[in-house]
Amino acid sequence: MIKDKTILITGGTGTLGKAVTSEILKRYEPKRVIVFSRDEYKQFIMSQQMPFKGDKRLLFMIGDVRDQATLMNALRGVDIVVHTAALKHVSTCELNPYEAIKTNVLGAQNLIQASIEQNVKKVVVLSTDKACAPINLYGATKLCSDKLFINANSYSCAYGTAFSVVRFGNIAGSRGSVIPYFRGLIDQGIKKLPITDVRMTRFCLEEAEAIKMILKTIDIMHGGELFVKKAPSMRIIDLAHAICEDASLYEIGMRPGERIDEAMIVGEEVQQILEFEDYFLIKPSAELDLASYVYIGGRQVDGDFEYTSSKNMEWLSIQQLQDLMGRIKQEPIFADLFGDLKVIQP
Repeated sequence: MIKDKTILITGGTGTLGKAVTSEILKRYEPKRVIVFSRDEYKQFIMSQQMPFKGDKRLLFMIGDVRDQATLMNALRGVDIVVHTAALKHVSTCELNPYEAIKTNVLGAQNLIQASIEQNVKKVVVLSTDKACAPINLYGATKLCSDKLFINANSYSCAYGTAFSVVRFGNIAGSRGSVIPYFRGLIDQGIKKLPITDVRMTRFCLEEAEAIKMILKTIDIMHGGELFVKKAPSMRIIDLAHAICEDASLYEIGMRPGERIDEAMIVGEEVQQILEFEDYFLIKPSAELDLASYVYIGGRQVDGDFEYTSSKNMEWLSIQQLQDLMGRIKQEPIFADLFGDLKVIQP
């Protein structure tokens, strides 16, 4: 599906954007991979890192999903889009609601219109557990985004553009996760770790599994589906002790918009849900022409089904979390940008 194709990745300098880019360049034979983002500094740093440095298939483009004209230019000749760009931090979105709307909602509509007009074949959109029954602005904007992309299939099919969404829970080690934060405190010699609530649970997905699901979605999507990647759960107190066994913990209380548990599927969606070995699939609604497609191998879930981190069947032990931490790469810090780049591991 990817061989000899041109792929554009919005937010391509972010954690997942870089990982998707690396995997495509390493394991597939794309014609070109375009990293589309608004931060020239991050693009420069990425261009100097391996495996990106010197790869002539890689093109960096400055742009923002808020700007439809720039998207139109960037998408010319593109076959596949992986959309990772978003304002993602809950507290930032709460304090800057219209900025979150401009990127996460209006940016989504800009990408839809530009993709259709430029005859992009497939658009895979990354979503979040917080879009499921949202209680904060970030989740609300991502729910709007999901709805826009899914329902775009109702008028994009005639143009040959298919849109599908992939929903993830917490991705271990990403910039928004608590693991780098806890590690930073331990590196400073702090062994008293702040916990928002001792009851808190989270899904915990490894980056490699997230990347695998994104690439699988490109291959199997028809348009209109919402894929939910299965992941084990963890208790936040177990994670803290996995990072530092003798750490003491203290509660600081939940921030506005936080939940005790993560939810990826609840409520009314249940009639449309099929379960596969490593993911759930929420089928297109009956209003879409694609709703008649038959998905082979999926099992209809029970009527009272929910997929939340507290009701999960798979849990990570402290030992498994320690093993996971050993596999997580830490982002390098770069210094001396005007001479030879020096990599300093935190």
